[in-house]
Amino acid sequence: MTTRKKNSTYTRNEQCIINCDLTYAVQKIGGRWKLLLLDKLGDKKLRFNELKKEFSYMSERMLSLQLKSMEQDGLIKRSAYAETPPRVEYEMTELARELAPILDQLRNWGRKQRESV
Repeated sequence: MTTRKKNSTYTRNEQCIINCDLTYAVQKIGGRWKLLLLDKLGDKKLRFNELKKEFSYMSERMLSLQLKSMEQDGLIKRSAYAETPPRVEYEMTELARELAPILDQLRNWGRKQRESV
């Protein structure tokens, strides 16, 4: 396998994207489900099964992967309790709560654009 040239267009574009704060932020909240999950969690703690019921059209595996990814990115906190049956709750972190006003603006913008079309 060959290595990529340090001065290739792809490498230079990649560096530009990596160093862009906006691209970094969009990458953290991007994807099909992350915004919906953040919106649903809001200021609540929800159990895995509650999220599964709310997003019944999403496979259990996809829900699990999205939650793990969001946990790794510091957007949600996972709390597991040693009970029978096992209980796992998810809630937004302070980092994700900082996004709330931005998500509200984005929601309002989307509503406005949808109504104008």
